Amino acid sequence: MVDQLVAAGSIRSAAVERAFRVVPRHAFAPGVPLVQAYAQDIVVVKRDDYGRTISSVSAPGIQAMQLEQAGIKPGERCLEIGSGGYNAALMAEVTGGEGSVTTIDIDPDVINRARTFLAEAGYAGVEAACVDGEDGYAPNAPYDKIIVTVGSWDVPPAWTDQLAPGGTITVPLRMRGHTRSLVLRRDGDRLVSESAQVCGFVSMQGLGGHAERLLKLHGDMIGLRFDDGGVPSDPSVLDGVLDTPRAEVWSGVVVGRMEPFDTLHLWLARLDGYCLMSVDRRLDSGVVSPQNKMACPALIDAGSLAYLAIRRLGDAEVEFGAHGYGPDGAAVAETLVEELRAWDQDHRGGPGPRIAVYPISTPDAELPPGLVIDKRHRRVVVSWP
Repeated sequence: MVDQLVAAGSIRSAAVERAFRVVPRHAFAPGVPLVQAYAQDIVVVKRDDYGRTISSVSAPGIQAMQLEQAGIKPGERCLEIGSGGYNAALMAEVTGGEGSVTTIDIDPDVINRARTFLAEAGYAGVEAACVDGEDGYAPNAPYDKIIVTVGSWDVPPAWTDQLAPGGTITVPLRMRGHTRSLVLRRDGDRLVSESAQVCGFVSMQGLGGHAERLLKLHGDMIGLRFDDGGVPSDPSVLDGVLDTPRAEVWSGVVVGRMEPFDTLHLWLARLDGYCLMSVDRRLDSGVVSPQNKMACPALIDAGSLAYLAIRRLGDAEVEFGAHGYGPDGAAVAETLVEELRAWDQDHRGGPGPRIAVYPISTPDAELPPGLVIDKRHRRVVVSWP
């Protein structure tokens, strides 16, 4: 497992490599076959009554990525928000005997498992507490590094209040439905991201939880997911929209089949009416052909809809385009395609957007130009060079 992480570039430092080689991952997944425990995948710890994963040992590649992002140093005081035990043990190895690690989780079953496994694996010095992650953990503050291992919609004030001078928060922050693991450092009253990596985590529970709004189309087969507002005031305007003729608009923007294009999603998220389309694979009848069926960028405008589409150009390349439906479906698709071309011309292959987090009380006039996403506690600004 570790050899694969090093070869893939997920592990880049000697300290993180050593931690992964020392900490026994299978000790935090009892009853799971060794091949599964050391696979490049999550280990499910707990599901809710609907079968959804609400706690897991994250995939090792994601854990390595976050630890490298955070840059923990020996002797530092660290807080992990969202527990499973294994990642806290990795952090403890990196901090060494002079440092300290606290891991917290809102679920007593999860934290009790973590506490037991940490002790059995030789990491009894890691303090495990059952509290709501929204509040951090004041008794052991201040922290040099806070690492959040659950998907967060916001950045609560408690986290910055408990941060030591010069410290950082590494958090998978959700913005318009897209999650990026950010390393946030304080700059005056704002937090500035120093790194942003694509990732996926189970969502935070408790006071920090935030559910997406879902608008269903074509029975229950297709869902439009709205993360930060934007839900139509009258959802019925989209009734039957997918029964209308489909308009196809192609952009001329071609990418290799394995080429990353993650900056495209945040670029499109600037648009009014932005949402994500998901298709229930169990009910899929092929009525739509989105670029991906889990979370595909889409736009709505009154009673019309368009989504990101691709078509193959041989074995190695695809072309981006859009499929539109409804009375103005072609025009909405054209809007999406124009933004595809703008991204291709100005931002493809570039450094990506700058992301900063401001207090919710910050006036518009004091924010830089860009996409402004208002949360409960913060205003997140995604700016493009």
